[in-house]
Amino acid sequence: MTNLTDQLDFGASLEVAARCEASISKLQVPENQDNLLLIDVHGQAVLMQQQQALHVTVAGWPHGHVRLAVLDGMGGHGHGREAAEAVAQALLQIPACATLDQLSAQLDALHHNLQEQFRQQHDDYTFRRPGTTLTLLEIPPQGQPMLYHVGDSRLYEISADDARPLTVDHVPATAYAMHGLLDEQQWWQQVHGEHRPQIVQAYILGNAFSNPQVLDDSLRGLDQASLPGFLQHLPDRRALTLRSDALYLLATDGFWSCARPDLWVARWPRLMAQSGLPVAAAIDALYQDYRHNPPPSLHIDNLSAILLRPHGTASGNIDETALPEAAKPQD
Repeated sequence: MTNLTDQLDFGASLEVAARCEASISKLQVPENQDNLLLIDVHGQAVLMQQQQALHVTVAGWPHGHVRLAVLDGMGGHGHGREAAEAVAQALLQIPACATLDQLSAQLDALHHNLQEQFRQQHDDYTFRRPGTTLTLLEIPPQGQPMLYHVGDSRLYEISADDARPLTVDHVPATAYAMHGLLDEQQWWQQVHGEHRPQIVQAYILGNAFSNPQVLDDSLRGLDQASLPGFLQHLPDRRALTLRSDALYLLATDGFWSCARPDLWVARWPRLMAQSGLPVAAAIDALYQDYRHNPPPSLHIDNLSAILLRPHGTASGNIDETALPEAAKPQD
């Protein structure tokens, strides 16, 4: 699939490229249950519908405002592709948000509305509750980018030196760490050093942070009060300050569904953060590397990514929210 932003305009302050593919395998092409949404400075948008790119215009979109999101439908819970499509479509109706409180209120309300919609439409809802990840950046023309994160898709900051996750996966290891059952090294090993496909919170699905045996309908935005000390600087909903010398990658978990994802992610700075490399070429390099040099024990999964580079005054100062050096597993 070609770059999905070819017909979009993100202005002089932001360079964006995006791709959404079912698989890198030539032997097995599963249903693409991923989705993404990009709305440019003129209200021109692209998302996936029936596994194909759909271009639309958002009426009344304020000039200069940008929305970017990746979604990974949970096929094992039923209606995964439909859940991701429903959220992507509904995000077209959410008005541009200028504050974090406004963004959170709009997206929390949408979660409950879609939950009720799927409950009424599907007889198997109780037994196969649908869900999708949602990792979204809302970028007003005059203001800091805002993050809203649910699930185990991720936002990475990629510089010439390293690739740092700026989101916390909503997985059992995080729940254990919140209850003091894992320290930083143990958490890092389970989340970034191994492949564990379980999840404890998703959009539409709800969350099981408090009790893994009970699924609560609501979403729980992890914040400084709930996260362990080594993750308190990475709340799910916060304003970001982007670096002009870095790339930012919104991606679904197909990119790290392998035996040693930390070693594979460590390749990204060399692949993508070369000086002067356009983001379209950088995202192509990422996909080509997976296609021609797949990591050991790579699981067949959908691969969706939005790559952005801020320019000029929109980038602001260095982001102080980046993950500090943790005690990462060694070879």
